[in-house]
Amino acid sequence: MKNTKVILIVTILLIVFGGGGFYAGMKYQQSKPPSLRQFNGALGQSGQRNGMGGNRVGFRPVSGEIISSDDKSITVKLNDGSSKIVFLAGNTNINKADQAAKSDLKVGEKVAVIGQENSDGSVTAQNIQLSPIQRSTPN
Repeated sequence: MKNTKVILIVTILLIVFGGGGFYAGMKYQQSKPPSLRQFNGALGQSGQRNGMGGNRVGFRPVSGEIISSDDKSITVKLNDGSSKIVFLAGNTNINKADQAAKSDLKVGEKVAVIGQENSDGSVTAQNIQLSPIQRSTPN
């Protein structure tokens, strides 16, 4: 009978301390700001990870100001003063606060582009965000 009480007490203590440790760990994690990887995982609209820091080989984030635009591409001036040509694919999502269209890609607009980097250094866009919150991310 005494062994049963000891085992019961030890089991209860393990549950209490284990649960308390788990709860404390969750609270600690919630107190930290979201990482870039967590933020980027939420960017994709199709449930895929389309993030700027993700593990997708060849994906290239581009953000800056549109300096030229036509029906098939935009040229974005990057924060370092260089520029990047971004091709628009038939399935490129273009977003504002609401869904946007190619006609919204005007010179002077701020954009953040996520897409596949081409061998010539240009990018084929998968997603374009108009008027993004500018962050100090590498181009």
